[in-house]
Amino acid sequence: MYIRKHIHWRVIWAYSWKDVLIFLGYDTLLAVLHGPLQVRWLDIPWQLISILGVAVSFYVGFKNSSSYNRFSEARQLWGGIVNRSRSWAMLVLGNTDPLGPALTPAQVAAQQRLIYRHLAWVNALRLHLRRQPERWEAEVAPFLGPDESVYLRAVANRPAQLLLRQTHDLRQAAGLYTELQQRTLTEDLRELTNLQGGCERIKNTPFPRQYAFSSAAFVWLFIALLPLGLLAEFEKLGHGQYWMTIPFSVLVSWVFVTMELVGHISEDPFENRMNDVPMTALCRTIEIDLRQMLGEQQVPAPVQPVEDVLL
Repeated sequence: MYIRKHIHWRVIWAYSWKDVLIFLGYDTLLAVLHGPLQVRWLDIPWQLISILGVAVSFYVGFKNSSSYNRFSEARQLWGGIVNRSRSWAMLVLGNTDPLGPALTPAQVAAQQRLIYRHLAWVNALRLHLRRQPERWEAEVAPFLGPDESVYLRAVANRPAQLLLRQTHDLRQAAGLYTELQQRTLTEDLRELTNLQGGCERIKNTPFPRQYAFSSAAFVWLFIALLPLGLLAEFEKLGHGQYWMTIPFSVLVSWVFVTMELVGHISEDPFENRMNDVPMTALCRTIEIDLRQMLGEQQVPAPVQPVEDVLL
């Protein structure tokens, strides 16, 4: 996620320099055909171009709104994961009776196992959504026992299996939680399952191609016709003024293609790109909170942005 208040010009240029060069070459070619070569049959009435531009802008705006809704929902789902993770830890660690007998080492280990497996789940979900199974050993396995990690490497949906194992551990935590407390913890697991399902729905349901393709096609059609309408209009300002078509056409074309690009990069919020949901940072936040709830002093530092990008 890009966190700087104002986007640096280098970021904008990195996304659009190729398109700008295409616009510049295309508009220059048409200006040469219109002026020195006197090819006038390409001219199009400006009114038609303006009507097309208005229609395209409305269509691109609709697509961008739909794309942003996907990103917004993805961020809300991960906000829910952060909040539910803290709730899970408080229930796991705080549901024991403070006036009752002290917890046995086995019960303390059971609590820690429930917390650490949850940390494995949030990181496994992150890798699952980003399609990065090769990072399992480095980023998920340290939170699990060796046998459990080896078993999970062989299953298709590792986050779902981790939640199932949490359910099994709760049932085996005899004497640690009452039946009502176990029911509350199970309800938390059910909500975590729903949050995972919401993320998977966004990941596995691509933005409708008919909207994405049509938006890009209409934008490039407008860009192709734009200078054909501007040439005659600028020529009305005086001899040789048709050359002004080049900078103004490039500028308007850049605006439209940038609007299209903004919607395009928001379609899939789990691709580990600069504008996506910062799942790595959110997982680290959850890890810090839960390990400190366990009373650990040695916790990792928060993830820092690199070149204004938080992953």
